[in-house]
Amino acid sequence: MATVVNCAAYENGRRVTDLDINDPEQMKPKAGRVIWIGLHEPTQDVLIKLQGYFGLHDLAVEDAYRAHQRPKLEVYGETLFIVMKTGQFVGEHVAMGETCFFVGKGYVISVRHGPSMGYADVRARCENAPEKLKKGEDFIVYALMDFIVDRYFPIIDHLEELLEDLEERVFAGKEERDALEEIAELRRDLLEMRHAVAPLPEICQRLMRYDVPIIDANTHPYFRDVYDHSHIMLERIDSLREMVKTVVESKMLLNAMRQNEVMKKLAAWAAMLAVPTAIAGIYGMNFDNMPELHWQYGYFTTLVVIVSVCGWLFWRFKKAGWL
Repeated sequence: MATVVNCAAYENGRRVTDLDINDPEQMKPKAGRVIWIGLHEPTQDVLIKLQGYFGLHDLAVEDAYRAHQRPKLEVYGETLFIVMKTGQFVGEHVAMGETCFFVGKGYVISVRHGPSMGYADVRARCENAPEKLKKGEDFIVYALMDFIVDRYFPIIDHLEELLEDLEERVFAGKEERDALEEIAELRRDLLEMRHAVAPLPEICQRLMRYDVPIIDANTHPYFRDVYDHSHIMLERIDSLREMVKTVVESKMLLNAMRQNEVMKKLAAWAAMLAVPTAIAGIYGMNFDNMPELHWQYGYFTTLVVIVSVCGWLFWRFKKAGWL
């Protein structure tokens, strides 16, 4: 995939022209114009070139190139640097990516790393709403952040379905041997999602502060909407993590109950086997002077006693629910 996914200039909320990122004249900020650049895993040379155009901070450029940052908001003079985690399913597991935003007067630069959906749909929606897009850079940032947060909901919905299915199998006693592995994977995915979502409410609150550059007070309600969505998402993640704990505890309790049932059966059969073992052991000591040793009906009587005692024990254990 090309490093530069899209690069265009907007005036009064409308796309006026595509720009060549290699032309310094086209990349000069102008009054009333916003440059929106979309990058996917760019090279260091591309970022350094943009740094020269827009005066980006060295630390922010380094973070955008190396990625693997926690979600955060940094203010460098009149430039905002925002990091968010993106997520999508790869097979049955959540794969996390990362998107960084450089936001300054007259430009917005998005830098994507790892698994994530492209932002063509966001750009198209913004271009179809010129009255909102003409608000400028802060509305573009809101649209991108809102899109990322909205992509979390299908992931959480799917994880919830997987957890409910696993819970049903556990309580029905139909879970496979790899149920613990499934539980561990769900816990890992939920933890990854929590790490991605937990910082977002604080980031949104900071964006609504009046001392943050670029962000106009008129767009605060939009960021409040992102705050609400991220807060709801965080509550759902915490709820699912509690459900995972419940499933683990339930599985351990059911396993303990099954083991207890097995132990009961083993103890019952051991008690019944102890009777013939004891009698056979006594009469197998080969002493000359033993009661009924030479009695004509001794063998028959011994068998009757063994069968009677074992039958009575079987009845008692059966009645007690041990067999």
